[in-house]
Amino acid sequence: MKKALLASTSTLHGQAYLEYLIPEIKKFFDGVSEVLFIPYARPGGISPEEYTKMAATAFSKAGLKLKGIQEYQDPTEAVKKAEGIFTGGGNTFLLVTQLYKNKVMKVLQEAILSGTPYMGTSAGTNIAGLTMQTTNDMPIIYPPSFKTLGIVPFNINPHYLDPDKNSTHKGETRETRIKEFHTLNTQPVIGLREGSWLEVSGDKITLKGKPEARIFRPEQVPFEIETGTSLKDLH
Repeated sequence: MKKALLASTSTLHGQAYLEYLIPEIKKFFDGVSEVLFIPYARPGGISPEEYTKMAATAFSKAGLKLKGIQEYQDPTEAVKKAEGIFTGGGNTFLLVTQLYKNKVMKVLQEAILSGTPYMGTSAGTNIAGLTMQTTNDMPIIYPPSFKTLGIVPFNINPHYLDPDKNSTHKGETRETRIKEFHTLNTQPVIGLREGSWLEVSGDKITLKGKPEARIFRPEQVPFEIETGTSLKDLH
């Protein structure tokens, strides 16, 4: 049975890395002694080792050990044998490229569908959707495919931002970009605001956290959903 925790962000303003999620991490990985970390997204270009150290420090606060996938000779075997998996944020184009390059995408999908607990933040959450096409990141590298894990039957836009009515910036809003996506694509998109996450348990998908989320469908007016709303029928 699928089990996933898909957070919009790893860090809230004024808090340490993963601080707001520590209680959830502890519950989510209950019974797991060590979590496999996938640092391929490398936020700010930091090394996999630096990223793993940062994530391991946070996970230790939840009483969990964490080991980076780069420490294994065969990354696919590491995924297959993992008790639990966490993919951190950063650049989604780089993350997806590395997942395909290291032949991890398919085995990661299979592991999650077989019941291995999966947690993602930001880019790690974006790849849980049908495609990575609703990422906010710069295309710093060309991935073999935009197709991702499909753990949920829709696309995700992490770090969703509402238009600032007081801003003098006249560029595109997130809503505008998602509307552009829907001129060529049909799957729904959920805009996940900071502090919110999706809880996946089998076919059940539920919005968690404090902020509401925004749902986008082609040729329909976007609408808000409250915490606790089921997204099982969003497809």
